[in-house]
Amino acid sequence: MDALSRRGFLGATAGAVGVATVNEAAGMAFAAAESESRAVKPQGIRVGMLTAPFGGEPIEAVLDFAKQAGIRCLEVVAEPGSPHLDPMNFDPARADTLKKMLDDRGGLEITALANYMDATEAGKTEEVQAIARKLIDAAALLGVPVVCMQTGSAAPRMTKINTIRKVLPKIHGPIIAYAAEKNVKIAVENYFETCLQGIDTFECLFETFKEPNFGLNYDPSHLVHQQCSHLKPITMFADRIFHSHGKDTLVDAEARAYMGVYARGWWRYTIPGFGNINWGEYIGHLRMNHYEGVISIEHEDSTFSREQGFIRGARYLEMFC
Repeated sequence: MDALSRRGFLGATAGAVGVATVNEAAGMAFAAAESESRAVKPQGIRVGMLTAPFGGEPIEAVLDFAKQAGIRCLEVVAEPGSPHLDPMNFDPARADTLKKMLDDRGGLEITALANYMDATEAGKTEEVQAIARKLIDAAALLGVPVVCMQTGSAAPRMTKINTIRKVLPKIHGPIIAYAAEKNVKIAVENYFETCLQGIDTFECLFETFKEPNFGLNYDPSHLVHQQCSHLKPITMFADRIFHSHGKDTLVDAEARAYMGVYARGWWRYTIPGFGNINWGEYIGHLRMNHYEGVISIEHEDSTFSREQGFIRGARYLEMFC
């Protein structure tokens, strides 16, 4: 299953299990919004959401939910044909319309555009680069500072390290250069099935790419089940973390001991606060390393409905932000 299909499937699953109505979700949100802890924090670390679980709905519905839930920052899915943002058909007029939608809902903020296509898919380099340029153009029109992508998978018969060194520069080099011209940053997610797996691959990536506008959409959850430190990269690559995903991982140690590490089912992704990550510690490390960006909830937790997952995750993270 490719990266986009994975997100679509998990997002749909999250929306199908224990479904809460938008009105129920809004009621939960409005109750929380009345407290002082819901005060707007224009500076520092903020909580946001990746819009993927709302993939089949118009952007207006996503913005309405975000406003009702008190989530002010959005990582907006931007792929050809997306009802959230179609970069291939985006122009200044559409940018102005979207900006007005944000303003009309209390000044919501798009903090990143997201397209997690497999950049190394054979024969797709020109298509990937064309879509990426359109993404960057859309971000520039909106004043969005970051475009989130993935490195792509390891090339056939090549290790991830060698793919980073020998293949990725041909694909991502022109994208990064174009983004620099538009004053946009490219942030790649460290999804373990792409070339970014262990911390050694992070080091290789930034030894290969020196450009200051190329960095990470850092997702700690992908390191937890690998038994890698999810805190060490924050210090090692502090100046390369442009965005962060808010997703937890729950490891069932007893199941792992019974079935072994190569089996499936002993770990799963969860909403922040329901897994193994100490989010106070994680956010504390981000603060110590001068991160002032967004923690964007990536909802892939099948035990919560779409609305409940975002709301509960946001309430939990805001205790530390």
